[in-house]
Amino acid sequence: MNHFSRTALLLGAAWCATAFSAPEAAAQAFAKGADVGWLQQMEATGYVFRNEQGVPQDCFTILKAQGINSIRLRVFVNPSDDKASGHCSPAEVVTMAQRATDLGFRVMIDFHYSDTWADPGKQAKPAAWASHPFPQLLTDVYDHTFSTMKALRASGVTPEWVQVGNEIPGGMLWPEGSTKNFPQLAQLITKGYEAVKAASPGSKVVVHLDRGNDNAMYRDFFDKLTANGGKFDVIGMSYYPYWLKQDYTASIANLRANLLDMVARYPGKEVVVAEVGNDYTAVQNTYDMLIATQQAVRAVPQYKGLGVFYWEPEGAKSWSGYQLCAWGDDGKPSPALNAFRTAPAKPAKGAK
Repeated sequence: MNHFSRTALLLGAAWCATAFSAPEAAAQAFAKGADVGWLQQMEATGYVFRNEQGVPQDCFTILKAQGINSIRLRVFVNPSDDKASGHCSPAEVVTMAQRATDLGFRVMIDFHYSDTWADPGKQAKPAAWASHPFPQLLTDVYDHTFSTMKALRASGVTPEWVQVGNEIPGGMLWPEGSTKNFPQLAQLITKGYEAVKAASPGSKVVVHLDRGNDNAMYRDFFDKLTANGGKFDVIGMSYYPYWLKQDYTASIANLRANLLDMVARYPGKEVVVAEVGNDYTAVQNTYDMLIATQQAVRAVPQYKGLGVFYWEPEGAKSWSGYQLCAWGDDGKPSPALNAFRTAPAKPAKGAK
């Protein structure tokens, strides 16, 4: 090969690398996630996970084979030892996050700021914080968030995403942090944000609401949050057609439109579907819904759609009573999870 040909080849290779490596890397970075907050207790109580061949196997190994690359874990403040509604203490979460990281998973941490489940219908303060005045609540949020993040970092875990609150369309730490007092809610969210950044500057802070198909609710909430100086990086959404009592085909277009509107309306912000799920007995419909949801998130321009997390696929109904798991009564993963193995769709037009 002469000098000119070799130079041309090298230049061509360099051009190809420049032209294609960044988009390919961004596409590779799409989070295909599973929330596995029950896993530690399922294992402790003797539940046996089986792979597609019916062979007992570690749940994380099974999930990885289904295409899952990211793990989400919830944090309660001072939880009970109730099998299904307790545990998830900071120490327990550190153990599980370290295990996930060691297996190559990316990690999302979900702070509930409660001793048990927090969601749109309940945002109870931890018992230890119940009598604290608002200024002390700000310190409580900061200290709990910072100490948990520091413990994670000390164990070798750097969470890629951190939720400050879980499904908070009505606020958190009621009544002080209710949306009826948005200035105080914004301060609480910002304290969580500042604690995350102090311990782990590269972690992205997520503010998470339910009903990802409800654009009016998201506009109202995030307009008020930004107007009150609330700090966040990512808008998190839950999407459960099952709880909407309709097929996903009736709302998926609204989810897609809301994802696009959020990144356009709030410059510099990204979006993620932090929770999705469907009836575990409706295998084909769940598969189709997961494909459509991933396509909707991938369609967000400039790779600002970060990924999709299933809640909780491994939480078999025989153990949890939860209808929206993605695990069969035979102990094996639902074929619906094959949706996470699907090759990525082409980048959205205009994506960079």
